[in-house]
Amino acid sequence: MSTRIDVRKTYKLYIGGAFPRSESGYSYEVTDSKGTFVANAALASRKDARDAVVAARKAFPGWAGRTAYNRAQIVYRVAEVMEDRRAQFVQAVVQSEGLSASKADKVVDEAVDRLVWYAGWADKIAQVVGNANPVAGPFFNISVPEPTGVVAVLAPQESSLLGLVSVVAPVVVTGNTTVVVSSYARPLPAVTFAEVLATSDVPGGVVNLLTGSAATVGPWLASHMDVNAIDLTGTAGDTALATDLEVAAADNLKRVRRAPAAEPDWTLDPGLEPMTAFLETKTVWHPKGN
Repeated sequence: MSTRIDVRKTYKLYIGGAFPRSESGYSYEVTDSKGTFVANAALASRKDARDAVVAARKAFPGWAGRTAYNRAQIVYRVAEVMEDRRAQFVQAVVQSEGLSASKADKVVDEAVDRLVWYAGWADKIAQVVGNANPVAGPFFNISVPEPTGVVAVLAPQESSLLGLVSVVAPVVVTGNTTVVVSSYARPLPAVTFAEVLATSDVPGGVVNLLTGSAATVGPWLASHMDVNAIDLTGTAGDTALATDLEVAAADNLKRVRRAPAAEPDWTLDPGLEPMTAFLETKTVWHPKGN
């Protein structure tokens, strides 16, 4: 009997709701926690990053224009599909992070629960951070939060699933669209997450996922004039890279969520800051009738 040959996977990028190969034509080997080959992943290029920004910008008006309740429904649907594909996510976390199956199962629980938590905030955040302001005069004065626009996210390098969900969900649930650069060494949960997005109700272009190096792709996103904000969480511990990206972002007045000194404990309550970091406040004056 002949030995069956393994079908080796080469994972693609996720841009505009499709799975293109990298424009560069390059890929890199992904290994598990023991160094054993698992798959190939596309190595994103500058052109790929530009294409992802174009897709995110195109999707932004429609996504931001949806009701908060509808965005909540869609993010909740992502959680439902993740739950259905639990076994695949557990395997990806085991391979990527070297956890036991039971610990990886708990990570998947926390990632699904985190999505549900953010879905619940979608139609409530405006009531918490918005305000009807007291003014002296016959006017209504109302402050309301609005999405910033296209947000680049450098995902955590260590927490390949829970960390990823924890930085992507607050960006999109508040009406932004995003270009995400996954963990370089641990991209498998991210590409599996992209497959979930593609088979749920998330419109193409709302989330665009690039696999590759944050040090390579990050500067292009930080300096891109059509990216409105950037989350540098994935540069935690790399002070030099984080500083360079902050400088590049400052040149075009991006909002910046600064890198933490070390990757945080993603199991803790994230609070509201991940959502409010990429919201703008619009204040409206309106005359009162007699």
